Amino acid sequence: MAVIQVNDKKFQPYLTVSQIDVQIKRLGAQINQDYQGKRPLFIAILNGSFMFASDLFKELTIDAEICFIKLASYKGTRSTGHVITSIGLDESLKDRHVIIVEDIVDTGKTLSEFMPQLADQQPASLRIAALLHKPDALVHPLTLDYVGFNVPNKFLLGFGLDYDGLGRNLPEIYQLVGEE
Repeated sequence: MAVIQVNDKKFQPYLTVSQIDVQIKRLGAQINQDYQGKRPLFIAILNGSFMFASDLFKELTIDAEICFIKLASYKGTRSTGHVITSIGLDESLKDRHVIIVEDIVDTGKTLSEFMPQLADQQPASLRIAALLHKPDALVHPLTLDYVGFNVPNKFLLGFGLDYDGLGRNLPEIYQLVGEE
């Protein structure tokens, strides 16, 4: 992995494909164990979680369903502070075991606004699976049940994470150069 450029920014390697794969396999095994005999519904938050959700779902040996919802709070490299819902949730959550799938949880604003909406639908359980968590950036307290990596409060790119729409297709994760 070498330094890459996306638009006007340079990014250095941070997590390799194999490091990501190991953590996704670990999370999948834990979910398989925790949900044995149940049929959870995974709600993947688009756009960023699509690669993580796909790879995680492939690790499941239990019966499970998946749907997608689009929530957004980023523009460029900064959070806008406003959560925008673009695609609604059509599935009934009543008495379902629900696992939210996120690529990254940083301030927690998006999920802190979304989780009460889900809880109002009376799911049997409601958990969060995130590939990446920035504990130092967390402003809105959340309990993350499944976490691949705790990462520093740096801007990351790749494996679903983007910079102004670009870089999501990278199989690795990169960090913005100059953010040490």
